[in-house]
Amino acid sequence: MTEQNLENFSLEHLNLEAVYQGYRGDAPVGILAPWDIADAQPAVIAAEDAGQVSGDVIDVGCGLGDNAIFLASRGYRVTGIDGAPTAIQEAQKRARAKGLDVDFAVADATSLDGYENRFDTVIDSGLYHCLTEDNQRRYMDALYRATKPGARLHLLCFAEELPAVFPVAQRVSEKNLREIVGKQWNITLLRPVLYQTSLTPESIRQLINLAASETEDVSESLARFDPALSSNPIDSVELDEQGRIKAPVWQLAAERIG
Repeated sequence: MTEQNLENFSLEHLNLEAVYQGYRGDAPVGILAPWDIADAQPAVIAAEDAGQVSGDVIDVGCGLGDNAIFLASRGYRVTGIDGAPTAIQEAQKRARAKGLDVDFAVADATSLDGYENRFDTVIDSGLYHCLTEDNQRRYMDALYRATKPGARLHLLCFAEELPAVFPVAQRVSEKNLREIVGKQWNITLLRPVLYQTSLTPESIRQLINLAASETEDVSESLARFDPALSSNPIDSVELDEQGRIKAPVWQLAAERIG
């Protein structure tokens, strides 16, 4: 994983392919992608356990493919798409290692050309907050075209209203979700949950030090990147049994209108 300069960061120029450059060899090198927990997100597992996944599934912004691979292991026909070619290559490798058939492809989530009227369930585990508001609207339009009547949407994104535990690209408000997602999807659940990351307090410190190497004040640099961070909260975050950070996010579930 590489770091983008915090001073010059913008969603319009977010380069997720750069995040995956450490995955181009036989084994990952450097700091893992923050979402690479080598397993499905607990919220995705819980949704499937609760019977909230059905039919043909699309995992949009699938990254390294672990959510898609988990759902394929439960018997679903799954398509995983991402804009980063290296992520898709690693996802295909992980699926082959488990003997599972998942249709992974490089595609633009804001258009989803060629995927019209195909899916019964949508998984979005951390893509929505990587998009500008205009692209969020295009993304929702694309999802509507790609899904069948009665389709379900399961979405996880960083939240403006919840505690900030480390820098993120964008925090999304409840108002945003209700206005943009709610236009075409009937929101049946919107609540805080914990998102499992691969980050530890030490890896966060490393990232902060790297990102701030050309600045005089780390806290100022972080605040410009993510205004929710008024100070370094690393020592107060919740950790799993492996010492990895669990970050508060919105969990949204919705049903397609029409």
